[in-house]
Amino acid sequence: MEEIVTLLIPALLAVVLIRALLMPMRLIFKIGLHSACGFLCLWLLNAVSLFTGIFFPINLVTVLIAGCLGLPGIGLMALLAILG
Repeated sequence: MEEIVTLLIPALLAVVLIRALLMPMRLIFKIGLHSACGFLCLWLLNAVSLFTGIFFPINLVTVLIAGCLGLPGIGLMALLAILG
């Protein structure tokens, strides 16, 4: 019984440590994936900007806004472009 407990404690500590290290990587991957989708949406909108008349500069701020807020974020940037 003591042998099982001696092997179980380091194994549990290893699992907790691995999970703690992977959580920030998941967050970074999720932000990267959302930013890539935001970049794609902005690029597509700029491709049809001849018809709409609204051009979005593609930089870190606009990509993160489009990636994090999604369609409402793009709508907000369009409203700011029309008003400004």
